[in-house]
Amino acid sequence: MPIVPVARDTASAPFYDGTAREELLLRRCDACSSISAPNVESCSACGGTALSWTPASGIAQLVTWTVVHGRSPVDGEHLRIVAGLVELAEGPWLYARIVDIAPEDVTTGLALAVGFDHAEGSETVPVFRPA
Repeated sequence: MPIVPVARDTASAPFYDGTAREELLLRRCDACSSISAPNVESCSACGGTALSWTPASGIAQLVTWTVVHGRSPVDGEHLRIVAGLVELAEGPWLYARIVDIAPEDVTTGLALAVGFDHAEGSETVPVFRPA
């Protein structure tokens, strides 16, 4: 379940079309072939604005994280959600939820693989789990 429901807009529609197919998409610069995060409007290497969508490998490494504590709105159960900053094998960094691991077992440099959360009432979002 995502931390908050996610909704698409015109700019993010291709990204969420990809996640619905369980495909993580990044932006590739048509001028220099540099790979950037999915939310950029210009190339981080050359400044070019002609960007294409390209599939990512889904392999990542955890850079840093935090544990969000709260209560389930459904049953009041105590929740501990790991939110992290991951560095993809292609280079860009993404914020994402880290799943299938206890917060006390999370470490910097943890090898991760992408998965997808298909929560009702939200776009499908990428999550990362230990590889």
